[in-house]
Formats: sequence, C-alpha cells, structure tokens
Amino acid sequence: MPKNTFSADNQQERLRIEGWLVGFTDGEGAFTVSILKNSTSKTGWQVFPEFIVTQGEKSKDVLYLFKDYLKCGNIYLNRRFDNHNENLYRFCVRSLLDLRLKVIPFFQRNPLLSHKAKDFSIFCQVMELIERRYHLNLDGLNQIAQLALLMNRKKPTKFLESSHTIRQIR
Repeated sequence: MPKNTFSADNQQERLRIEGWLVGFTDGEGAFTVSILKNSTSKTGWQVFPEFIVTQGEKSKDVLYLFKDYLKCGNIYLNRRFDNHNENLYRFCVRSLLDLRLKVIPFFQRNPLLSHKAKDFSIFCQVMELIERRYHLNLDGLNQIAQLALLMNRKKPTKFLESSHTIRQIR
C-alpha cells in the first residue's frame, strides 16, 4: 500500500478506504456493550463497550487497515477448537478515549448502511451515559443494560439476571 494512502494529499484514496472500512464493518464488525462482574468496582459491575471487526486467519491482514487508519485498537488471536479450519482474529478498540475520539467520529462522518447503524446509534447513547458517569450507579447500569439488550445480543447480560442487582434496583 502506498505510504500516503491515508494522507490528506490523497483525498480520493482516503475516501475509497473510508468507504471500504464502513462496508467491511457492515459485514464483519460489531459494536458491543457488555456488563461484567468486577469485585473492585463500587457497584460490583463494569461496563465494557467495544468496537470489533473479525476475520479468519487467511484474511487477517485487512484488520491492519482498521488499526492503521483509526490509529488505535489491537488485533487479537482467537484460537478455534471447533470444526473450522482456521483461527479467528479480532481488531478491537476498547479504550473509552479512542472509542469517543476516533471510532465514533469516524462512523458519524461515514454512516453504516446495514442494521448495524442502529447498533451504532445505541452504542453512542451508551457511551454518552458513560461519559456522564451513569455507569457508576445501579440505576445507570440498569439503563445501560436495557439499551444493550436492543443491540446485537442473543441473551440478556448477566447484570440483568443477577438476583443481587434485581433486589437493589427495585
């Protein structure tokens, strides 16, 4: 790839790369919000927002386009022990600062076209609640958990299923 691919001098190439990143995210990406048990936090729970793009081992190099363009995140190996023939790799952005200052502005300037646009919108709402420190109390955690249910979740977060949480919120 040419050195100046992402420079302002090469606007057409930059726009092409941005469109490709958006399309690839529409197909292989996700905006997720998990709420995990954490005994060191005041509430006993931690909100964990994340932007993820996955790819099989043979095509993992495309994940470096995300990392290089957004100038954040890491690429992790997910070893597979099922009937698939290759491992998965994930490009992940977990830093709240990088999510707020790099990932969210990128997708606000370059909107997603699939159903993931709705997940992104909810993700932004959650990030706003975190910014306003709502994640530091149980009412705010409950609000965040309810929003997360509207996203690409297959099952409710353990936070909502916790009897301790249910007693404290009611």
